[in-house]
Amino acid sequence: MKRILFVALSLVLVACSSTDEAELALEPAELIDIDSDVRLKVVWSDDVGAGSEDRYSLLTPAILGDRVYATDAEGQVIAYELESGDDLWETELDVPVSGGAGVSADSVFVGTYTGEVIALSTEDGSEQWRAQLTSEVLAAPQSNGRVVVVQTTDGALAGLDANDGRQLWFFDNSIPVLTLRGTAAPLVTDTAVYAGFSTGKLVALNVVDGSMMWQQRVAISRGRSEIERVVDVDGTPLLVDDVLYAASYQGRLVAVNRATGRGLWAQDVSTHTELAAGFGNIYHVSDEGKVSAFNANSGDLVWENDQLKRRQLGAPQTFDNYLAVGDFEGYLHVLNQSDGQLVARRKVDGAGLRSPMKSHNGVLFVQGNGGELEAIKIK
Repeated sequence: MKRILFVALSLVLVACSSTDEAELALEPAELIDIDSDVRLKVVWSDDVGAGSEDRYSLLTPAILGDRVYATDAEGQVIAYELESGDDLWETELDVPVSGGAGVSADSVFVGTYTGEVIALSTEDGSEQWRAQLTSEVLAAPQSNGRVVVVQTTDGALAGLDANDGRQLWFFDNSIPVLTLRGTAAPLVTDTAVYAGFSTGKLVALNVVDGSMMWQQRVAISRGRSEIERVVDVDGTPLLVDDVLYAASYQGRLVAVNRATGRGLWAQDVSTHTELAAGFGNIYHVSDEGKVSAFNANSGDLVWENDQLKRRQLGAPQTFDNYLAVGDFEGYLHVLNQSDGQLVARRKVDGAGLRSPMKSHNGVLFVQGNGGELEAIKIK
């Protein structure tokens, strides 16, 4: 049966929310005044080409060593010096990029709408190889330096040789009739691959041969309509020590044992974004825009903040002692990790902030939909 993709998550929320029509008609929450001594400082900024244009893509920057790698939807890939923001090299590809950037010591990997994976040299941006996969690549390819793992929109995972792009293994997974527009980037370690799927499952594979180690159900598809049964895991699994955390749309936030997949705790919450960790908490952004902190060991609710409801928040990211989220108007909101209080705000990109952010040594790297890339820290 033909797969149907939502163009934007807002269509899903309008279609399947159980909230009454009056609630759906509400405007995004107004921004409150912030009384705080916390100030944000832009360390450096640059314009990464065309950004994501009008495509619903997540062009997340990648960080490794002393460099940051970013791309735009038209195929421009740029390497920056981490501290100064100086351009080290730029490469113009001949195809649009859909999957953001992944990186290893020797290569930068990007995915395309036509299902290609392209590897570039981290040294100078020269092309190393291309590999053709079965469907479009909406999440950044991930690598441990030996194997590149790519998830495609048809529910498949492919393991490629990092040196030449040769396919090493292939894992196929059936997909529902209706899913969200997007896929979770896999989490790749020296020994394993952890990936979430539109079926609501979390799977662990052997990174060498793609054989299954275990699988765990994050969410169970329920409801009478196809929309009600959508349970995509669209955020990259989060690994903290020996515990793996994952969350689904219309499902749960779960903590499982990394080695066995055994469930440790679960909370009935819904999200389409990634998670973040810090201060012994797991941070979660719900579909309606509520930011919550759950105790990483027990799953108990520590705090929640609903002051940003209906602002179409992206994935949370920790930096320094703070938690950051971006919204559809391009505002970056900063909260205290300890109590969830809003302490700072900055307008980064008027086209909005959708892509997950990255942090390194207390500096937050934010790439907006319009292509604005900023490195920000607490002043």
